[in-house]
Amino acid sequence: MQVAILAAGMGTRLGKPFPKSLTPLSDGRSIMAQQFENLQQEFTDPQIYVVVGFKLEMILEAHPRALFVYNEEFDRTNTSKSLLRLLRSSGPGGVLWLNGDVVFHPAVLGRLAPFIDAGQSVVAVNTSAVAEEEVKYTVDGDGFIDKLSKQVQNALGEAVGINYVSEADKAALIQRLDEVDDQDYFERGIELAIEQDGAKFLPVDISDLYAVEVDFAEDLERANAQLS
Repeated sequence: MQVAILAAGMGTRLGKPFPKSLTPLSDGRSIMAQQFENLQQEFTDPQIYVVVGFKLEMILEAHPRALFVYNEEFDRTNTSKSLLRLLRSSGPGGVLWLNGDVVFHPAVLGRLAPFIDAGQSVVAVNTSAVAEEEVKYTVDGDGFIDKLSKQVQNALGEAVGINYVSEADKAALIQRLDEVDDQDYFERGIELAIEQDGAKFLPVDISDLYAVEVDFAEDLERANAQLS
């Protein structure tokens, strides 16, 4: 099982002097430590990559047994280019990836596991909230994702930052991530792979479980409330 954590960014909105993924939680773990524990609980001996950039030495010291991919342009690029570097470095087969700032219930991975086993690309979504500033989605007539961006109108829900690309869709996603602008989020690459290559990403509803993307101090408070 290949898993990637995207943790190259500077996390300026949260305003910490260290990588956002190392932000301490109320239970004593960091965000990334919580992610590692969830992954190791769900999957047997997962191969975990971490895409690093800002103050990478701190992450290397905290998780020395991980595999690391360096985004040397972390201060000039967005998650599309971090994911591109990761997918190009990964081995054959699909890849599950997480944004490095997501605090989530361990059962989220169990919810995705049957689709991963079946080789189905997925995007974990929350249908109970559709915030204006979040990445939102719509579906086509077959229930697969049609549009995926912050600009989506009449959205059905929002993406939570936990996704899987199958081996069948991986090459198309790599090509489209290479084409998008440096400041695009990786969701733009998914959207182009859907539009131009017929990639099939299925939204998987995890609304009954928590998944909090920590961008601001109030998000961290919500994440800690869920943990307690």
